[in-house]
Amino acid sequence: MLDHKFKKQYGQNFLMDKNILNKICESISPNKNDLIIEIGPGSGNLTKRLKEYEANLVCFEIDNSLDKYLNLLEDDKTKIIYEDFMNVNLDEFVKNYNYENIYVIANIPYYITTPIIEKITFSNIRVKSLLLMVQKEVADRLSSNNGNKEYGYITVLLNAFYDINKLFNVNRNSFYPVPNVDSAIIKLDSKECNILNFEKFNKLIKNAFRFKRKTLKNNLVGYDLELINNILREYGYSLSNRAEDIPVDVYIKLSNEIK
Repeated sequence: MLDHKFKKQYGQNFLMDKNILNKICESISPNKNDLIIEIGPGSGNLTKRLKEYEANLVCFEIDNSLDKYLNLLEDDKTKIIYEDFMNVNLDEFVKNYNYENIYVIANIPYYITTPIIEKITFSNIRVKSLLLMVQKEVADRLSSNNGNKEYGYITVLLNAFYDINKLFNVNRNSFYPVPNVDSAIIKLDSKECNILNFEKFNKLIKNAFRFKRKTLKNNLVGYDLELINNILREYGYSLSNRAEDIPVDVYIKLSNEIK
């Protein structure tokens, strides 16, 4: 049993199941010239396996009381940084490394999932793959299609930048302490993106989903509704639709066309 006082404010539930840990590591294929960023290594169970790739490995841990476990894992290619990942300047940080590809792996609590994904996505670095342990319901939302109630702002954002695959579920009993919900592993692989202005795209989809029960006509007040409606009609939609009805590629088209 771990000699650690678990902190609820950090959503600490450490993955203990060896089979699941191995499956996670087998879901990526970095080489020695790549950079792996692990967010929330906890007691280092996954970190130990990631070290086997012999890539540069950087772990961001907010709880420095875990140093008695994590400091044992440091070496020339593995660095532990006790800092809130949300405060890290990613663009500047990665300049310290030479790498072919970047992989990000994270076991993150629900409340911080969207901010972390936004931080990575809107940085100037290009990540080859993100491997995320999230609540099962969040994984279902991130991998859902338009027309489903789970389809929302974060779904559109991620599908514009990544190919998303839900790999497998993780039973709550695989963790210690045991959380109240089951989890899932999702993999986000970067893809070619033809968004002309990221900030405009992000603002558009946030506004579109502002009130989920309202139509686009109500949520996009202040935009050129005539232009938007003409574009929507090209794809068989209209301003009478709700945001959850509209596919990702249509949102990209709207973002690129509107002023």
